[in-house]
Amino acid sequence: MAKTVFTNGGFDILHPGHVDLLNRARAFGDRLVVGINSDESVRRTKGNGRPIVDQEARKAVLLGLSSVDEVVIFDELTPQRIIEEIAPDVLVKGGDWPESEIVGADFVRSRGGEVHSLPLLEGYSTSKIVESMSASDDTSESHVSGIDQTIAEHQAAIEEFRAILQPQIEETAKVIYNTFKNGKKVLICGNGGSAADSQHLAAEFVGRYETERIGLPAIALTTDTSSLTAITNDYDFDRVFVRQIEALGNEGDCLIAFSTSGNSSNIIAAVMEARRRGMTVIGMTGSGGKKLAGLSDHCIIAPSARTARIQECHILICHLWCQLVDEYVAEAAN
Repeated sequence: MAKTVFTNGGFDILHPGHVDLLNRARAFGDRLVVGINSDESVRRTKGNGRPIVDQEARKAVLLGLSSVDEVVIFDELTPQRIIEEIAPDVLVKGGDWPESEIVGADFVRSRGGEVHSLPLLEGYSTSKIVESMSASDDTSESHVSGIDQTIAEHQAAIEEFRAILQPQIEETAKVIYNTFKNGKKVLICGNGGSAADSQHLAAEFVGRYETERIGLPAIALTTDTSSLTAITNDYDFDRVFVRQIEALGNEGDCLIAFSTSGNSSNIIAAVMEARRRGMTVIGMTGSGGKKLAGLSDHCIIAPSARTARIQECHILICHLWCQLVDEYVAEAAN
């Protein structure tokens, strides 16, 4: 029986690093299937302005490679559904994804399959290519002192946010509301300022936002100092949220994970544990947060690379969620 290998990615701008990875992936079996994110999925994981090349063109180029036997396009942020449909014998990702962070790895291993994280060919990165293409005319994120400049940056981020993120805010608000409606709970985590956002959001749900309604079950995993210090002391900081999800998280619950960088190791670990437990994951990050976006069921990318601007967008999104959930609760009561 033919041995099927699967890998996935955006493959927005095909370069020698991709060709090398695909050749090595193909060597693990008899047939290589490549999953690529749809145009909308790329935009949601990479931010506005992506993809550079549309999905049909990306598919055609990949099919032109001798190593690739089939290309499938998926609309979700993660390839979990496609992996379960194809049921590959071997799952491969590039070395920037350790095996513990590869979506679908548990499924493939449960069927006796192999999972490989392959070292990347040095000197090639799609993100760096895109950055170099836009570096000459992109000064929006440069740090210039002065109150006026800061306010201008904030306004620019909010305007771009308003133009592109409204459907995602409404979609994720429905996910949160349906979690509550189904008798499940929302767990929330983040570090630093994002920890404060987690606590703020949980307080709005448990208490109230602007209208009187029932209390909604939301827990910030950032507030119990005894648990935080004990877990960090007894295990390590990467498990500070994982351990709480192991104790509190159940199938059908929702995890809202804040990480302005999108790369915080304890947040990524929490997301992977939530996925293992059948929880829905909503990621909250900034323009560099591609890893978190690629591991989440839903992700909102604030249109900035500066932490302060990202957090300003995040707290506005939290308030919009609260407003929409209040409206959904009121509608259901009438």
